[in-house]
Amino acid sequence: MDASRQALVARRNRRVAGAAFGVVFGMVGVSFAAVPLYDLFCRVTGFGGTPMIGQQAPAAPGDFVVTVRFNANTQPQLPWRFEPAQPSVQLRVGEEAMGFYHARNLSDRPATGISTYNVTPEVVGKYFHKTACFCFEEQTLEPGQQVDMPLAFWVDPRIAEDPNTRGIRTITVNYTFHRSLHDAERSGALANAGPHVGRQGAPTGAPTVVR
Repeated sequence: MDASRQALVARRNRRVAGAAFGVVFGMVGVSFAAVPLYDLFCRVTGFGGTPMIGQQAPAAPGDFVVTVRFNANTQPQLPWRFEPAQPSVQLRVGEEAMGFYHARNLSDRPATGISTYNVTPEVVGKYFHKTACFCFEEQTLEPGQQVDMPLAFWVDPRIAEDPNTRGIRTITVNYTFHRSLHDAERSGALANAGPHVGRQGAPTGAPTVVR
């Protein structure tokens, strides 16, 4: 093979290797971005029962009335009592309402938690809008400290027009508090902790009210 042909083959090999490296690098990048992008997609579209974010209630509420129930769960490794302040509220679609949750640290040392949430039935996720909440942000409670955590929300009037949701009269908001990754590492509880939520720093609403 003459020198010019060898040089041509070498250039082709370099281009193929570069393209392959680019594909692998891109796939790795996409895999790292998948979780935050999926979370953002869920919160913007309501997919998977994730409430919508960032929209204000319409000026005129509709006549359709729904009941919103409040549910609370706590990861066993987090020494908190976490519960809704009220079992449920009734509101008209398009009307903004507010609910509160109570959280108390039952231990003799500071404990940090982070919450996740969704609504059920999942199909109503795209019609449930929150304007303030305490989700996806670390909350640290001192020993014996109790706080009130507010949730402001409204239900889109279009829920009454959708054939898949117009018969739904009850929506359940589910909050779960997990022990934070940092707190679990510090206390030695990480080894026994289950799947952990690491979406810290996502958009959140009003601050907690210390009692």
